[in-house]
Amino acid sequence: MKVLRFILQKEFRQIFRDKTIIAMMFAVPIVQLIILPLAADFEVKNINVAFVDHDHSSYSQKLMNKIASSGYFRIVGNSNSYIEALRLIEKSEADVVLEIPAEFERNLVREGQQQVNVSVDAINGTKSAIGAGYLTVVLADFNRSLNVNTNIPAKSVAAPTGMIDITYSDWFNPRREYKYYMVPGILVLLLTLIGGFITALNIVREKEIGTIEQINVTPIKKWQFILGKLIPFWIVGMTVFTVGLIAMYVVYGIFPKGSVPVLYLFAAVYLIALMGFGLLISTFSNSQLQAMFVAFFFMMIFMLMSGFFTSLDSMPDWAIRMANMTPVTHFIKVVRLIVLKGSGWSQIKMELYYLIIFAIVLNGAAIYNYKKTN
Repeated sequence: MKVLRFILQKEFRQIFRDKTIIAMMFAVPIVQLIILPLAADFEVKNINVAFVDHDHSSYSQKLMNKIASSGYFRIVGNSNSYIEALRLIEKSEADVVLEIPAEFERNLVREGQQQVNVSVDAINGTKSAIGAGYLTVVLADFNRSLNVNTNIPAKSVAAPTGMIDITYSDWFNPRREYKYYMVPGILVLLLTLIGGFITALNIVREKEIGTIEQINVTPIKKWQFILGKLIPFWIVGMTVFTVGLIAMYVVYGIFPKGSVPVLYLFAAVYLIALMGFGLLISTFSNSQLQAMFVAFFFMMIFMLMSGFFTSLDSMPDWAIRMANMTPVTHFIKVVRLIVLKGSGWSQIKMELYYLIIFAIVLNGAAIYNYKKTN
């Protein structure tokens, strides 16, 4: 233990001597936690609508006003023809074209029905699908508010025998604010930055400055050396995690609904697993630049396949299996379950077992791969 204590003293002095590393470990993650949720918002707003009105009636004007006042759409043009409105889409000035046919009001009043034409720019598939869905909802609400559907055609003599009345409520996120989904995931990614990326530069830095040869000829054992590299960053990572939780509450008003000690338990094991991965990369690399690119390559895969941006259920089977082989996937799932749902131990205990396996395998591989000569 005396040898390990000396290694830890040396590592802490080295960490706090480099002001750039201090900024990367503390200031940068907190600033990112505050800023990223404002940009990583998948809610579709400000959908540009080109309006083509062939009727010029009071009903078509009411419909246009209702769309404009919904808060999701902006009327960017009131074109005279569909071809003219289509040019706005080709110029990327409009996302949707809504064409109102002639005799729109007359058919609604006399026949109780009328079709409209909606054309959507589908280059951005997500925005087009959600935007078209929003517009459909607005049109349906406008249709119900007119109270003109009592003029049912004579052939429709039979009324429906029964109706299903749907009442629903939104659990865990009643106001459907996207920040509640994104902020916990961003906190995990920032912890991943500390655990994997910065740790990957650790051993290789000793190689570049030449101190690794001096360490290799000492009686320090491999496990002592790896622990000496791991423990300081683990303490820093847990500190950053604490500051992140505080920032999450102060800035966004999000506080874990579940057990905070259980959340810290998962964070502690997750950090050990990620640091083992970073140290493993460091043992293979010969320069900090090489370690940086290798770590960046794997971190991008971890983030994109972790379920942070898209649900795992929407991925193909091979991608789901690959995602489950990364610790990031399991920790993001746990953080969201604890923070948003308040899930108990019985719902998340298997995820802890997965993280423990990752920690043992990755750190064992780092210890085994560290080449030391006596």
